[in-house]
Order: sequence, then C-alpha cells, then structure tokens
Amino acid sequence: MRNALSIDVEEWFQVGAFERCIDRARWDDLESRVEANSDAVLALLAEADARATFFILGWVAERHPALVRRILAAGHEIASHGYDHRRVFTMTPDIFRADLRRARALIEDAGGVAVTGYRAPSFSIDARTPWAHPVLAEEGYAYSSSVAPIRHDHYGWPEAPRFAFRPVAGSEMVELPVTTARLGGRTLPAGGGGFFRLLPYAVSRWAIARVNRVDRQPAILYVHPWEIDPGQPRVAHAPLRSRLRHYTHLRAMAGKLRRLLADFEWDRVDALLASTPAFDVPRRRPGSSASYEGAREAGPRPAPGNGR
Repeated sequence: MRNALSIDVEEWFQVGAFERCIDRARWDDLESRVEANSDAVLALLAEADARATFFILGWVAERHPALVRRILAAGHEIASHGYDHRRVFTMTPDIFRADLRRARALIEDAGGVAVTGYRAPSFSIDARTPWAHPVLAEEGYAYSSSVAPIRHDHYGWPEAPRFAFRPVAGSEMVELPVTTARLGGRTLPAGGGGFFRLLPYAVSRWAIARVNRVDRQPAILYVHPWEIDPGQPRVAHAPLRSRLRHYTHLRAMAGKLRRLLADFEWDRVDALLASTPAFDVPRRRPGSSASYEGAREAGPRPAPGNGR
C-alpha cells in the first residue's frame, strides 16, 4: 500500500519547542541550515526513488526560493506550512486568512506552481478553531493535513476521525490527519516527527504496518529537515524538556529515515489523494456543535509553552 510522506520545511530555530526562547525578531540573525538539511532529505528520497510532499513555511520560501525550485525539480509536491509557524489557535479567522494568503503567494512565486495543500504548524487545527477548515475551503485548498487525533500536552483533537474526512459541509476539501495506531483501546501517535525519532524504529514499523494491514488505510507521516542535523546549534537556555525533545537521537535519524523509505512505499500527498476512492466520511466538524459564523469573532488564544 502506498503511504504519504511529508517534510515540514522549517529552520531549526522555528520549532514550537523554542518559541518562548528565541525571539522571532532574531530569526534573520541566526545561522540558516534549512537549505543544506532539505538537500540532505532530497538526497535520501532520490536514493530510495521516493516522492514526498514538502510543507514549506512562507518565511523559508521568501528567503530560499531556489530550494523550492529544487524540491519541485526532484518531482515532489510543494504545499504550505503557513508563513512563520504561528499556531492557528493563536490567530483570529481574519489573521489566519491573511497568513494563508501571504504564505501561499510566496511559495507559488518561488516555485511557479499552484499550492493546494496546507499543514498547520504543530497540528494546531483542533476543537478551538471551528472556523479554520471553512477558511481553508474558502481559500481553495484541496486538502489539509493539520489534525492530530490524539491527546498531547501541547496539541491534539482526540474527537477527530483517525483517517481522512471532509470537515466542511458542501466542500470537497479533505482533512488527512497524521497517522495514529490503536493498541489496547488507546490511540497512540505514530505519524513521525519526534515520536519517530525518539522511539525505536521497530515501533514505527509495527504501527505503519498495522494501519496498512488492519485499518486498510495509508499512513500519513512527517519529518523535519532539522531532525537529520546533529550539528545544529544548541539552545542552552531552553527548558530541559524542550531540549530533550528537540535534540535526542538526531544522529540516528537519517538512518531511520533510510530504513523507513526501504520498508514501505511512499508518495506525495496529492498523488495519494487523487488515486484514493471517494471517502465515506462525515461532512461535519467532529466533537463540536460550534458554527463557523458564531466563531468568526473569536479572539486569539495564547500558545502553550514547549510543544512541537
């Protein structure tokens, strides 16, 4: 079964773990490593003859347009990760719309192709943002991969379906949640990122195989270019928990990704979506009765501290 591999393209200093430690005003003064790290990921994908979707920050596309073109030239999809990694639940609907438009314009200008996919930073579309999916649909996105249907200390929407669903009545836009696995009646994270890096590879291999075999669903996995960069700068003043989450097993990540690419079949999100039969899923926002119109005036919410 084909699965969808996604790469969240952001700098090492733009992660949620450091959002309270590194001032955004300092970003341009810090060492940029996103091009070299993304090129290393591109080399791993070329070695395995695999295709992926690269969810790119508009901030990165604005400064590294040649990287966007290299990703496209290698046969991968480019999609939006928002402009500067602000979590959706910290925005109002109008600010979210402006962020979407700014990021999309920069990525499309760099690549010269249409952007139809979106991933919220830190999977920050959840029960607090009843307006987010409708805004995405209004802006013409074909799909989003912005929901983590789990309980987590800094994000998660456990009431959401585990697999693809259409969250907006009257719209064909599809939400593709990051992959989870069921064990002993519990829903466990299995979609990549820190979970893939921190846990033994056998755990991820088991989870993906189970989703493919038992649930008969493709896996939606994600990694970051900075995760294969053990030489990146250290943020010594970050909380210990953040440092452990961010820096553990960076040296082993390239090897684990190489094994993952060899053990399963991977493709772009848009290609997987185009080849999948129509989804028999609810056309409603699960776990809430809040209306879009009633949520338009909702104000921003403060971001939590050290989530990824």
